[in-house]
Amino acid sequence: MADPSPIKNTHPAKTAIRILTVVALVTTVLLPLIAVALRSIAANWFFPDVLPAKWGMNNWIYTFSDSSRVFSSLWNSIQVAALVTGMAIVVGLPAARVLGLQRFRGKALIEWILLLPILVPPMVSVMGIHILFIKVGLTGTVPGVALVHLIPAIPYFILVMSSMFSNYGTELEDTARTLGANRYRVFYHVTLPAISSGLLVACLFTFLISWSQYVTTLLIGGGVLLTLPLLLFPFLAGGNAGVAAAITIVFVAPAVLVLVLTSRSLGRGSTVMGGFGKL
Repeated sequence: MADPSPIKNTHPAKTAIRILTVVALVTTVLLPLIAVALRSIAANWFFPDVLPAKWGMNNWIYTFSDSSRVFSSLWNSIQVAALVTGMAIVVGLPAARVLGLQRFRGKALIEWILLLPILVPPMVSVMGIHILFIKVGLTGTVPGVALVHLIPAIPYFILVMSSMFSNYGTELEDTARTLGANRYRVFYHVTLPAISSGLLVACLFTFLISWSQYVTTLLIGGGVLLTLPLLLFPFLAGGNAGVAAAITIVFVAPAVLVLVLTSRSLGRGSTVMGGFGKL
């Protein structure tokens, strides 16, 4: 009796492409991270040695000491990125809902305008803002740096959320209103659960974009507000590769966390990826 189960045909070309993709990802992502991790615990590592000749934890001991200022810089980075994420929700969520649900003249132009902060170098946009922030006293402050970080972060937030709202139906919201729910209860009990996965991805990417800002933080922070990117670059330029490697691991940890938390939402067929198609 023949086996009724369907036979899956495997195409050698597709299998080879998948293998090459995995090899490329491992080569370009994992191997550099492994090298950085080894460098952070190496006391002596000189060319052409494949592995360090001597191991030690001095780099990590200095990294976690008070003199390194890693903890204060980490706290500043968390404050700024969290504030940027909160402002992106307040500003970007209503705009994303309109762009996702409504059809109106000039919509395509507005979407292209949203891309300008990504296309224009940050130095150009920040120089004019810097003069204004000096006058109002926002330079060297967490709110001032957060407002500048919002410029490159808000396009990603709006485009991701607008792609979510483009596949969102308002029928349940209308039903809840007819049953007597006010707009706050409708948002909390109906809208928020429906968009939670996309909102999580948008918030995490917004947080990460703010986390990695260097030029904007340097100009608006004025050297007073020290974040992890500002702390990391002097060690890279000064040739202290061991300490730089240890701080780099602390710096890339949020990126790994974003990858883990958003892996399911960014899977094949996810509506969240529609916003990145516009980029």
